[in-house]
Amino acid sequence: MPVVAKVDGVQILFYANEHPPPHFHARIAKHQAVIDIETLSVIEGFLPIAKRRSILSWAATRTDALHAAFMQATSHGKVERIA
Repeated sequence: MPVVAKVDGVQILFYANEHPPPHFHARIAKHQAVIDIETLSVIEGFLPIAKRRSILSWAATRTDALHAAFMQATSHGKVERIA
């Protein structure tokens, strides 16, 4: 489960056994969420609203990199960091 970025204290992760739809995991303290890359919506879990806004704003400008990371994870390749 490589951490590909840290945004406003929230870890962005991809797991080796990912499944469609393309998504990423966001984790901070006791909160976790799964976020759909296409729609940028939370499909599972919860993040505090301020953290969710930060993550969604960050992700909106990095959808290509997030898709590439998802594909790397599903093919069990090395997932690169995302700035």
